[in-house]
Amino acid sequence: MIPERIPAANQTPQGGGAFAVFRSLDEIPAGFGPTVAAVGNFDGVHKGHREILDAVAAEARKTGARAVAITFDPHPEQFLRPAQAPKLITPMPERLRLLAETGIDAVLLLRFDRELASLSARGFAQRILIAALGVKSMHEGQNFRFGHGATAGVRELAAMGEEFGFAVDVHDAVRVHGLEVSSSAVRALVSAGDVRRARWMLGRPFAVLSSPASGRGIGTRLLVPTVNLARYDGLLPGFGVYVTRLKVNGRAFQAVTNVGNRPTFGEASFAIESHILDFEPIDLGEDTPIELEFLLRLRGEREWPSPEALKAQIFKDVARAKRYFARVK
Repeated sequence: MIPERIPAANQTPQGGGAFAVFRSLDEIPAGFGPTVAAVGNFDGVHKGHREILDAVAAEARKTGARAVAITFDPHPEQFLRPAQAPKLITPMPERLRLLAETGIDAVLLLRFDRELASLSARGFAQRILIAALGVKSMHEGQNFRFGHGATAGVRELAAMGEEFGFAVDVHDAVRVHGLEVSSSAVRALVSAGDVRRARWMLGRPFAVLSSPASGRGIGTRLLVPTVNLARYDGLLPGFGVYVTRLKVNGRAFQAVTNVGNRPTFGEASFAIESHILDFEPIDLGEDTPIELEFLLRLRGEREWPSPEALKAQIFKDVARAKRYFARVK
C-alpha cells in the first residue's frame, strides 16, 4: 500500500504561485502558455533533475512564462518491457510532491499507453510541446531520448526547435563526489545497500513510503517498539541492517531496520522490520502513512548460529545506531 501524497492543484510550491497537475492534454487551460519545459521520468527527482528544473523555473520567472515538467505514468519501461522494468525510487504521489518543491508551476502527467508509445518525436513536439503547451524553451540532459522507439535525442529536439520556434538548452550530467548522477545509478546504489552514496545523488535520504503491516501490537495504538512495513512494490535497499529514521504522525523516531528474510528463525520470511530506539506509544493504524528513511548500512544480512548470537549482534547494531544519531544531532 502506498499512501496518497499527491499535491492538490492549488498547492503552493517553494517558488511561489499555484502548482497544478494536469493528467491529460484536455485539462490544460486555454492560453496556459507560453511555457518553459523539461520532459523526463524524473524518478527520484535527484540532483540532476533538480538542476534542470531549477533552470526551467529560473528562465520562466525571467521571461514571464510558466515552468512545466512533462512526465509519464506508468514509467515507459513498465508499459513496454514490464518484466525488465526497474523498481521505482519514488512512487508517483511522492514524485509529484518533490516536483512541486522545485518551484515549477505545473506537471503534465501523461498516461503512457500504446497511443503515446507510437507517437513520433515530431508528433510529440507538434501535439504536446507546441499545440498544448506553447513551449518557447526546453531544458534536457545530454542523454534525453523521445518519440516512438526513443529514436530522437537532443540533436533532433534542437532541429525541431529551430523549425517550430523554441530554444533548447542541453545540460551536462551532474556529478557528486566524482559520481555521475542518474536514476539508474541511484537504483544500483540502493539495491547494493549503499544508501550513503544514494543520498549524495538524491540530495536527501532514500526513503520508503508505506504503511504498517497488520499485527505486532498495531491497532489504534502502537504498543511495542517494533514496526513491520506492509508489502511494498517500489525500490528497496539490499538485504541488511540499517540505521533509519521512521516518520509517522508528524513525529520522527530513531530506528534500526532489517530488510531481508530473517534466516535465523527457520523458514525464510521477508520483512522490513524497524526497531524504534526512542520509542513511546503512538497512534498507528494499518492505514497510517509511514516514511522510513535509510541513513546508513550497518551490515549485510546473515544466518546466525543461534538466537543468542543474533541477540548479541542486535545489541551491537543498536549501540552503533545510537552513536550515529549522537554524532548527527
